[in-house]
Amino acid sequence: MNRIQTIAGLRENPDIDVLVIGGGINGISVFRELALQGVDVLLAEKGDYCSGASAALSRMVHGGLRYLENGEFKLVRESLLERDRLLKNAPHYVAPLPTTVPIFDLFSGIANGAFRFLGLSRRPGRRGALVIKAGLAMYDFFTAARRIVPTHKFRSRAETLKVWPAINPAIRNSATYYDAWVSHPERLGTEMLRDTMKEKPSARALNYARVSLNDASLVLNDGLSGETVAVKPRLVVNATGGWIDLTNSAIGAVAPKLMGGTKGSHLIVDNRELHDALDGHMIYYENEDGRICILFPYLGNVLVGSTDIRVDDPDQARCMDDERQYILQSLSFVFPAIEIADTDIVFQFTGVRPLPISQDSVTGRIPRDHFCELVEGAGILPPTLCMIGGKWTTFRSFGELAADIVLERLCRQRIVGTENMPIGGGRHFPTAPEKWCAERAAARGLSLDRMRSLFERYGTAADAVAAYMAAGHDDLLPGSDYSAREIQYLIANEYVEQLEDLLLRRTTIAITGALSPDLLDAVLDILAVEKSWDAARKAFERTDFLALLQRRHGIDLDQLSQEDEGRSAECASTRKSA
Repeated sequence: MNRIQTIAGLRENPDIDVLVIGGGINGISVFRELALQGVDVLLAEKGDYCSGASAALSRMVHGGLRYLENGEFKLVRESLLERDRLLKNAPHYVAPLPTTVPIFDLFSGIANGAFRFLGLSRRPGRRGALVIKAGLAMYDFFTAARRIVPTHKFRSRAETLKVWPAINPAIRNSATYYDAWVSHPERLGTEMLRDTMKEKPSARALNYARVSLNDASLVLNDGLSGETVAVKPRLVVNATGGWIDLTNSAIGAVAPKLMGGTKGSHLIVDNRELHDALDGHMIYYENEDGRICILFPYLGNVLVGSTDIRVDDPDQARCMDDERQYILQSLSFVFPAIEIADTDIVFQFTGVRPLPISQDSVTGRIPRDHFCELVEGAGILPPTLCMIGGKWTTFRSFGELAADIVLERLCRQRIVGTENMPIGGGRHFPTAPEKWCAERAAARGLSLDRMRSLFERYGTAADAVAAYMAAGHDDLLPGSDYSAREIQYLIANEYVEQLEDLLLRRTTIAITGALSPDLLDAVLDILAVEKSWDAARKAFERTDFLALLQRRHGIDLDQLSQEDEGRSAECASTRKSA
């Protein structure tokens, strides 16, 4: 069912069982859970799918080692279980990540951890070997019944410096354990949507559709056509994360303030010395103020983060200059000899953690668990179920929790579970990927290298992409290993409505620092043809995206292009002189 059909169907019959507001990873999860039970469900997202906090995670799929200090044992156990499920259900995007903790003391953190566990307010502090050993032992204990990744290992100072010679020489020990990382989180959400609507064609979802209150009824506002259509759900699920309070206000749900989110900023750094110094590991370290930071190899670059700062308006959350400096300073603490220039930062992003309201002065102590709160409707308005808290790793179990509450309210029974349900390109995942790529490359007439790239991006869904590419003339885009037919496939099959959807979420072009003006224009040309845009709409999309890129991600593409031209001219002059 396409966008026009969805809106026409709602106009003809506005009655639906459930309206899910929010198309982030949690909203998509509860949408999937409800649709698979046969519930008539509509998902509405004011922007693009997974364009808010779900696009700004640390790219980690993890149990939450530091949550043990807060006594959140249930959350850690649940997170580790969901991590292991994702390793099985989405192996094309979620993979084990060896994680090393530098340790500078033996006893530090024992008293601090005890105070925090007892609920007394203490700021984060340095954690020593004994505290870390205890936490990792508990990590191993929680996963003992299903050993998917290796248990933890301690190293001496000499052993640590042998593996990571650039690490801070003041180190005393290191500990290595395994968690996981996700390469394409936004794509995972899109694939869950595609899977759901293929399995249940009656399920409906719209991006760029805002819900508001109009004359005591709910109205869906299509941000693309400007159309409005009334909707009459029996129940609303508010899955808008950091925007929950704003959404409740917009739809007339009378509720106390529920959210108290913090923002976390991250940098993508293109520095070969730093990348190689990591030796394939994530370094999970404490800055000098006790704040946990991370850095690990990410799609050829290095991801570094993050901050934890209270924020009132999630729409205004940006990575500020002082946050960039904080992150770089923390990096210089763990790798003091490696210098990172401003020009090494090729991308930055900020997300708002959907944390419950808290008066705690230390943001690290705010619970990371999730729960739901039902707000009864006023007058003829339906009740609203608010999904509060949560983290990316637990999206499936959080969606399951919310869906079960909805099913009980609707007097419906669960008929299928998602615990072992593969996602998108994780379905029929080969045990021998190289053999699979060779066979599919031969069948589709592509080179083995090309098929490998597609497999890394789409998993087993790469075969469908390759078939589409092979059905017509295809060329690589300028300075890219994405091709024209590949972009056309994404536009046709993955709910692309704006330029940013392609460059920021359906592909990794922007986040890897691969974007150039020529590549942007090539992608825009394809999108304009597929959407039948005129010259004015094309110009607007280009200007709007460049402004977004600079405002949210710290990238001035025109300035970078001028600097590249200057360097090229300088190199040419040097060669001529030689």
